[in-house]
Amino acid sequence: MIGYKFMGKAHSNAYRALPMFLPDVPKPVMTAICGRDAEAVRAAGEQFGWDSVETDWRRLVGREDIDLVDINAPSDAHKEIALAAAAAGKHIFCEKPLALSLADAKQMLAAAETAGVKHMVGFNYRFAPAVRLAKKLIEDGRLGKIYHFRGLFLQDWIMDPDFPLVWRLQKEIAGSGSLGDLGAHTIDMARYLVGEFHEVIGMTETFIKERPMPPEMTGLTAKGSSDGPRGQVTVDDAAMFMARFANGALGTFEATRFANGHRSTNSFEINGSLGSVRFDFERMNELEVFFSEDAEDVQGFRRVLATDAAHDYMHAWWPAGHTIGYEHTVTHEVHELMKAIAEDRQPVPNFVDGVKCQAVLEAVERSASEKRWVSLNEFEDK
Repeated sequence: MIGYKFMGKAHSNAYRALPMFLPDVPKPVMTAICGRDAEAVRAAGEQFGWDSVETDWRRLVGREDIDLVDINAPSDAHKEIALAAAAAGKHIFCEKPLALSLADAKQMLAAAETAGVKHMVGFNYRFAPAVRLAKKLIEDGRLGKIYHFRGLFLQDWIMDPDFPLVWRLQKEIAGSGSLGDLGAHTIDMARYLVGEFHEVIGMTETFIKERPMPPEMTGLTAKGSSDGPRGQVTVDDAAMFMARFANGALGTFEATRFANGHRSTNSFEINGSLGSVRFDFERMNELEVFFSEDAEDVQGFRRVLATDAAHDYMHAWWPAGHTIGYEHTVTHEVHELMKAIAEDRQPVPNFVDGVKCQAVLEAVERSASEKRWVSLNEFEDK
């Protein structure tokens, strides 16, 4: 595993939890963890339960005792590591967004396909049981023809103008701001539940143009001084866009880090001809469901607690009514990866989904820049 902070901890926890709760797949052997800071990665390796430590990812990728490379380093490192891992014949699990650009994402997919390795991208919110229930209701036709998708991913962690210029606010490292970090999840959720995008029109805004340079960073936190040197913010603070889907449905999307009071509101609503569903990850065990076929005197949104064994993955955890949390979505994600390797198939979502998400991200950026509707056909290979 390359990376050891926020997602490194989440992935490590998933690998360790898998054999206890979902033992029907091969047990991951946590061979080596890699990071540039020798002291910090050594501490992380001991804390997270890894057998060895590396400070050079090239050395790690070349080791013969490693079959799977997990990439959760900053986004600017994804492409180079993935290409090397594919060339070395390693399966690849890469965090989102897949790359800094659509061209890079396509190159990563091509390399993985040429090498014949398994490849997965980290869209973990697909793996919440309540989201899986929404997917089942749509696939079974219980919502009828889908008309609307509206998605929000709202945070407020950088509202302080003196919050430092962490790497997520630098385009050359992160690729984009709230659009790629938060919006990518909502885009993938929309593709998973509703279908492919046809065209988009959007806008982006950077509210705080300069921030203090950080002397140190840890995951999503950092320290800085309002009196010290400052650097330019080169990504969006907020992004909003509308979309038409290939099946005729309409979508609205909002991603921002400037929604005061919203620590991490990741939600969607889907409206169909026969019903609707609503989901908010802050209440991730619940799905609100409405069916128009219900008798008029009892119509309304009902709360479904997706904790029974009838719901995906819940047989592995606790008795009905005993809820699960964020970390469980990553465990379910890793279960899909291990199961796919055992069954010799590609896991889902994979680099194909990462490429399609990247195309939507770039379409939104082009639309915001050129102030027009942008078709996804513009990004197809000629």
